[in-house]
Amino acid sequence: MESKVVLNNKNPHDEANILSKTFLTWSFTLFKRGYKQGISIDDLWQARGADHSKQLGDRLEVAWERELERAKQTGTKPSFSKAIIRSFWLEYMICGIFVGFLFIVLWPLVPFTLALFIGYFSGEKSPENYKNAHIYNFLMNFLSITTSLMLNHLQLSQGRVGMRIRIASCSLLYRKILKLDRTGLAKTEPGQVINLMSNDVNRFDLVVLFLNYIWVMPIVVPVVSYLVWQHIGWATLAALIVIFLQTVVVQAYLSNMQGVLRGKIAKRTDERVKVMSELVNGVQVIKMYAWEKPFEKLVDKLRKLEVHYIMRTSMIKGFSTALSVFTERFILFAAIVAFVVMGGEIRSEITFSLVQYFNLLQLACNIFFPLALAFLAESKVSVSRLEEFLLLDELEQTKQNEPIKAAMDSKLILTNGNAKDTDKIKSKSTGLSLTGVSASWSTDPIVHTLRNITFSAEPGEFVGIAGLVGAGKSSLLQVLLGELKPSQGTVSLDGARISYASQEPWLFVATIRQNILFGLPYDKTRYKKVVTACALLRDFEQLPAGDCTLVGERGTSLSGGQRARVGLARACYRQADIYLLDDPLSAVDTHVGKHLVSECVNGLLQNHTRILVTHQLHHLKTADKVIILRNGEIEMQGKFEEASRCPLFSEMEEEDEPDEKNLKHLRKRTISIQSKTSVSTTHDGSQVDVEEDEQKESEELTGSGRVSGLVYMSYFRAGGGWGLLFWTLFSIIIAQAVTSMSDMWLTHWMNDVEVTYLTPTFETDLLTDRNETNNLNLTSEVPTVVDSAAFPPNLTVIGTIMKTAMAIQNATETERENVNHSYYIYIWAIGILGCIILTTARSMMFLWVCMRSSIKLHNQMFSNIIAATMRFFDTNPSGRVLNRFSKDMGVVDEILPRMFLDSIQIFMVMIGILVMVAIVSPFMMLTTVVCGVLMYLWTVVYLTTAQAVKRVEGISRSPVFSHVSASMAGLSTVRACNAEMMLADQFDDKQDVHTAAWYLTLVTNTAFSIWLSLISALYVIVVAYTFLLLDDGTTKSGNVGLALSQGLILVNMVQYGIKQTTEVISQMTSVERVIQFTSLPLEKTEGPAPPPSWPQRARVVFKDLNLRYDKDSDPVLRNLNIIIESGWKVGVVGRTGAGKSSLISALFRLAPIEGHIYIDDVETGEIALKALRSKISIIPQEPVLFSATLRYNLDPFDKYTDAEIWTALEQVELKNTVTSLSSSVASGGSNFSAGQRQLLCLARAALARNRLLVLDEATANVDPNTDALIQKSIRKHFADCTVVTVAHRLHTVADSDRVVVMEAGQIVECGHPYELLKNDNGHFSKMVKQLGPASEQSLRELARDAHAQHIQYVDADDQDKTK
Repeated sequence: MESKVVLNNKNPHDEANILSKTFLTWSFTLFKRGYKQGISIDDLWQARGADHSKQLGDRLEVAWERELERAKQTGTKPSFSKAIIRSFWLEYMICGIFVGFLFIVLWPLVPFTLALFIGYFSGEKSPENYKNAHIYNFLMNFLSITTSLMLNHLQLSQGRVGMRIRIASCSLLYRKILKLDRTGLAKTEPGQVINLMSNDVNRFDLVVLFLNYIWVMPIVVPVVSYLVWQHIGWATLAALIVIFLQTVVVQAYLSNMQGVLRGKIAKRTDERVKVMSELVNGVQVIKMYAWEKPFEKLVDKLRKLEVHYIMRTSMIKGFSTALSVFTERFILFAAIVAFVVMGGEIRSEITFSLVQYFNLLQLACNIFFPLALAFLAESKVSVSRLEEFLLLDELEQTKQNEPIKAAMDSKLILTNGNAKDTDKIKSKSTGLSLTGVSASWSTDPIVHTLRNITFSAEPGEFVGIAGLVGAGKSSLLQVLLGELKPSQGTVSLDGARISYASQEPWLFVATIRQNILFGLPYDKTRYKKVVTACALLRDFEQLPAGDCTLVGERGTSLSGGQRARVGLARACYRQADIYLLDDPLSAVDTHVGKHLVSECVNGLLQNHTRILVTHQLHHLKTADKVIILRNGEIEMQGKFEEASRCPLFSEMEEEDEPDEKNLKHLRKRTISIQSKTSVSTTHDGSQVDVEEDEQKESEELTGSGRVSGLVYMSYFRAGGGWGLLFWTLFSIIIAQAVTSMSDMWLTHWMNDVEVTYLTPTFETDLLTDRNETNNLNLTSEVPTVVDSAAFPPNLTVIGTIMKTAMAIQNATETERENVNHSYYIYIWAIGILGCIILTTARSMMFLWVCMRSSIKLHNQMFSNIIAATMRFFDTNPSGRVLNRFSKDMGVVDEILPRMFLDSIQIFMVMIGILVMVAIVSPFMMLTTVVCGVLMYLWTVVYLTTAQAVKRVEGISRSPVFSHVSASMAGLSTVRACNAEMMLADQFDDKQDVHTAAWYLTLVTNTAFSIWLSLISALYVIVVAYTFLLLDDGTTKSGNVGLALSQGLILVNMVQYGIKQTTEVISQMTSVERVIQFTSLPLEKTEGPAPPPSWPQRARVVFKDLNLRYDKDSDPVLRNLNIIIESGWKVGVVGRTGAGKSSLISALFRLAPIEGHIYIDDVETGEIALKALRSKISIIPQEPVLFSATLRYNLDPFDKYTDAEIWTALEQVELKNTVTSLSSSVASGGSNFSAGQRQLLCLARAALARNRLLVLDEATANVDPNTDALIQKSIRKHFADCTVVTVAHRLHTVADSDRVVVMEAGQIVECGHPYELLKNDNGHFSKMVKQLGPASEQSLRELARDAHAQHIQYVDADDQDKTK
């Protein structure tokens, strides 16, 4: 699972100079490459030293260990947040100090210097003043640039802290996975862990950006209140009360609700992703059973629950967004009305200076503070979910021998110590003894899984363990591995090193060689020996790239037998004292089984202790000791001869000669449910296939430049019809119009007030002075918050709009007498009310459309996935599909709509301003256009790069998730191989690649912002100097103020707007990825329904059948012609890769076929696919169970009564093991043994009562008893059905009516087994001869008897006809 990606480019930040770091010019090479040729994973720079996953993980792990210690001592619950704070407080505190300085000191200085500069134009213009004006101008521009640079760098450094916390948490989570014991594992699922790693930890990235404002706000408020008090005295309280109500009551309540809902949503999402993950993994079985409908219902139900909560969160978010537009106006309204009512003389300078102060307050109290609270609440939920996971039960490590094991394993012993140590370790006796061991998987069991087990094995002994299904054989090995803790008794391994081959071979995505070496160095001679002993050489010759063939996820491209042997080879390659082999022989052909016993177990490993679990007793003839288990107790132990006298042995033995056959029967390809492409016949084979596909997928994702307009189109069209969309747009525009009108009205009122104070002739200087002060005041305050490089100063707009309108009206105003304040207040109140109602309605409506759209997209994607061809699932790893359903759906559900709304709101406000500016001073338009063009060009460059980076980030995230689910699947193997450290390092490497991409998103964002603010600053500078240098003494201070304040506002606003929009555009890649999955290659399902009682006879005819999995590949089945008469039992045999499983794929139409298959003269290609599949029962190779009730597993459609289900369970003799139909099945059916799972699949078939039954080597991991049971049930309950068995154990098919022998996709022989055995040179005869003389004899007798009966029954038929 090593990371395929190695990043070679050093991070240029480390070599950059101070200027380059300030203006981020070192990142320009990236923009250039992004714009010219796009960015691929190889272009990423290495993660910076401080961001490496390993160091961060270690740091957090130490803190968490200390926290656990502390909790143990004080008896409290450990707190993960304390561990995070302990690890990262310093770097975050430094950021915090700067944030405080910026908001409390720097920010208010900008309007202050602006006021001084404007003062020059209204005062006396002496050379002294002129010089000062230049100084003020310089200061103003310098301060505004400094604040914006500082803000952006703070965003970047806080973002990096967040990123580090996230990386450290993921690394810690992964280390935790490697330590989980069975109880811990039972409480979690790969789906849940992936959700924790994708959605929950992402909160850390967001919360750090705002957390500091929680302490900044309480300082900003008194400072600003003091300044406001200077103007309006007691009326300040009115404003503060409104602010208090809104911040503390409304916002705090809302953010609290959001946190609560977040927890509920996360739970629902977990559920849905868990079901999705089972569905993707068991998709072939679901298709064969035609069970898509119940799964659709289930996912639909879970999705509805989830959407219910998302909808509520969405509405809360909509209301919060609307709040930010109307609160500022509302605060102003409260303050001014209070002031007027208290008899204050309201003047425009007072009004407009208030606008500025409230703007800063608004930013601190109503925008950042609630965001901080909301994210804090969400983070708390995430932290508690992470905490819960980190506190799951762990294995207690057997500390003393671990370092030794690990060291021996990795052959590092020679470097770690001197040779003497090595000898000491080697000379240790490595016997093994268990005394009185009882153990159980559940905490307080009624009956222990293992009871009172006592046995020992001397060094070098070969111990065989046999027993029926569920006797506790695998559990015994788990005790030896330390995975299952004995509740009483002792286990002594004497410090021995253990190697383990699991019952279900665990393979990960890598080459076969890497799977065998699993992190050990490649030792050519040992490797050769192991591969020969495990009979893999012939397979390597057949595979397209030998042992460098790539194994797909869960070992797809190999057959079951090949996977079992690769698993065995991995165990044998490791140097160990004790080899635990859990039934590696069941999945292989007889002669291969013999080879493995003689060459591997008794050859390669002969000097080591070997413990072999098997059902095939004849393999134990060479064992030094045989142990027979029954119901968790040792029934008997001793030599093979003694064991063979035990009654249980004979019970197993009855089958045993059959067992040779039976067992071989399905054993070969046990778990190859995935092996659609049996490789020997497909030349495009696995490696090429997988590799190409991976590259193709990445290409498609990265090659697509910008997100196309069609994606937006389909996103909104999914949300509603044209009518609804039109109304939404209309509501957005009308809300902005009303808002602007109410501002205009305020200006109009102030102008009227102003006029009453002025006489038309301006007799007194005092008045003139007063007028100019007013202008000065008005504008001086305007840009208080304006220069926020990255945040919505959206509302400073008011000031400017009013000012503009004043300028228009001043020209035409005539003198008025005393003003009637109440008239203005009422109309203004109506305006504000309208603004409140409309903005809220607009937000809600827009979010509702988005929500509908995400519901519809999910449903479309899901229905596409469930109807996609099998080829799609073979070529797309499950991680890639689940990523769409967890991460991308999460973005579309929650993040995208909010951002969309933000950017729409800002653009509306900006258009409002531009319209005003155009009215007032047309020449300003020129500067605006120039800056607009510069910004546009910069945005285009940024967008291309940002989207490419975002896509690369998405692609680099998938391997991290795949790694997690693969590790969880093979946990016991990983631990037995002591590979935890290696896997943790690989996980850290994969995280580092993702970090490299994530860091680039942060850098590109910051660089973009910084340069936008610089263009903006340039705009202001040009305007300021135009006034200063072209001043002919008539320049009005009002115009200067207006122009500059406009400049400052618009410019920052543009920047925030563009920033939000680009975020939206880059988040749209998620929509794009979801939409990609709404047009997958689908199975052709339509067709007329077959006749109602079809098939009555189940006579199957294959005519000129060819099957290829890919249009361009060679056919896997070639030219098959065969007739299977009604009621025949037909066995299909052949070597691995002969095309046996493909025959089943063809029957179920899982792959496109050429030629015809008729069942009862109905061509399967002509009828509806669901009808066809539901009429054929299958017992698949790998019994798939889903985590639901037992009843749901047997009958998801609720077609049958409970009585019928109990009858079916009785037929397969499971009635006594099952307590109730509503008992739950663990994920993957892990609470049933392999044999019981197989029997449950048989019960499904018994329920369906179809005339055609297909057995796909079903009895592979099953002991002879269960096997006999399955064979017996089939002969008894399916006597009149047509049965097609894909077999490896020849005894299973010896009494069939026909045997079909396949080789390389063609039928080489077909006939009654007795007839075929007459031809000594036939393929079937050769296969039988490899069984050994005794088995061959018994098989020939079986075939003869069956033939005699067959003849009688054919004669009887003929006589019937002649009558």
